[in-house]
Amino acid sequence: MEVFPHSKTPILFVVLLATFITMALGQGTRVGFYQTTCPRVETIVQAAVQSAVRSDPTIAPGLLRMFFHDCFVNGCDGSILIDGPTSEKTALPNSQLRGFDVIDAAKRQLETTCPGVVSCADILALAARDSVVQTGGTGWAVPTGRRDGLVSQNSDAANLPAFNDPVSVQISKFTAKNLNTQDLVALSGKLNTQNYTNPL
Repeated sequence: MEVFPHSKTPILFVVLLATFITMALGQGTRVGFYQTTCPRVETIVQAAVQSAVRSDPTIAPGLLRMFFHDCFVNGCDGSILIDGPTSEKTALPNSQLRGFDVIDAAKRQLETTCPGVVSCADILALAARDSVVQTGGTGWAVPTGRRDGLVSQNSDAANLPAFNDPVSVQISKFTAKNLNTQDLVALSGKLNTQNYTNPL
């Protein structure tokens, strides 16, 4: 079983790249943000993802899904990674997210190599890209420099598209994020085929 059918990946990756870069604008992101402060950041994240995917290939779509859930709520700020009794992690749409341990492993290594430098939001963005690459998809240069969000409320996750939302509601949720129906079809359709009983 292929995690990402190669014949369908290019369209999704272009959409994902455009979507998530757009969501990250305004945070001062750029390719090579850590070039002087933590030059091994991408190698370290890549190694963590590679190790996880080697052990369990289904972790790859889990990381991509987590990135989507993070970005869709309040932008790509890593708020999905914050623990707490009422954090986004506790929201029903996020109850089956997988891959937190991969982000934790990369963060531990980065804190040893360059403590206090790399945001968790950037680790997640890089891990999502690397999960795509590890399963045979197209890579891309990830702008980094995101700041971690300090607030994470499960109520904020109410705007995530749900598998039982009527199409009109899903369109409305995507429109509110400046995404169109093509984005909806590409993201929902692709993420829904990744071996999950709960899509998106």
